[in-house]
Amino acid sequence: MKKKTGFTLAEILITLAIIGIVAAITLPSLLVNVNEKAWEAQKKALHARLAQAIGQMNALGGYGTYTEDEKGAATADTAAESFILDALSKVYKINNVCGPDKLSSCGIPSKITTLNGTTELTFPTKMSELNTKLLNGNHVSGEDSDMVDTKAAAFETVNGESISVFYNPLCSSDTTANHYTQNKMCVNFIYDLNGTEGPNQVGKDIGFITAFYNKNPVVVAPIPHNSDYTSRISQYTETPENVDATTACKTLGENLRLPDRDEIASLFVNAQLINLSESTNNYWSGSVISLGTSGLAWYQSFKIGSRARYRRSDTHYVRCIRK
Repeated sequence: MKKKTGFTLAEILITLAIIGIVAAITLPSLLVNVNEKAWEAQKKALHARLAQAIGQMNALGGYGTYTEDEKGAATADTAAESFILDALSKVYKINNVCGPDKLSSCGIPSKITTLNGTTELTFPTKMSELNTKLLNGNHVSGEDSDMVDTKAAAFETVNGESISVFYNPLCSSDTTANHYTQNKMCVNFIYDLNGTEGPNQVGKDIGFITAFYNKNPVVVAPIPHNSDYTSRISQYTETPENVDATTACKTLGENLRLPDRDEIASLFVNAQLINLSESTNNYWSGSVISLGTSGLAWYQSFKIGSRARYRRSDTHYVRCIRK
């Protein structure tokens, strides 16, 4: 008779232990990948919905009231809340609206982690906390770059996103060549795709969408790379073997590209969220005005907020965004 063989209890237990260890190691990374793909799809859908809604408005400026006393302290501020109630809600489905000082009632977290993944930030509640350079008071070509320090309001969407709104009732149209970003920004949305669930980190479930220009608005939703290119480079080069701003992003990752002038302006507006609040660098955009050796392209100053056209042969920094 042939002797029957099989696994012993000890062997089965050892095998199950190995399977458990492998699962414990691999499952978290698999879950992260699944979450990130879901977030990417949700971000694109949210951007599309908000862009469509804002495109249906006649103008973005002038909603609500904002007044200050002689010392500059706000005595009335209904700007962001009025924008949501009197403008956005007419063209966009909203579940719940929360005024200033009640952001948490709409699922806005009190703390978030910035883009680098290590810096904790108290969630901004007014324009100056979003980026202090938005209120720097500089002037260009007769344009006042001042923005009133309005408080944020918030709302919840029917899809479960929590969105805070930073609103500039004085925003203007895109009418001049060289100007400051500040008075071109009308609305900045900071969204949390899953409320307070977490991880509450910029670049994952936290992101931002910015609408520029009072009339004919442009709505952008850039997702930035976590670091700059290694050095200052020109916007183009006539030498094929040299890296320039138009090709630098490909060296950092195939899924990256150079932001256009409104996308890089959105990064300036949200500099605190992406660890660039202390930056004094100029950053290239991919918006080219003219070609050739004397061609021009747009760049964005992170020092004072100005953006201008400059020679593509000059050198500035590069911060890429995801495609």
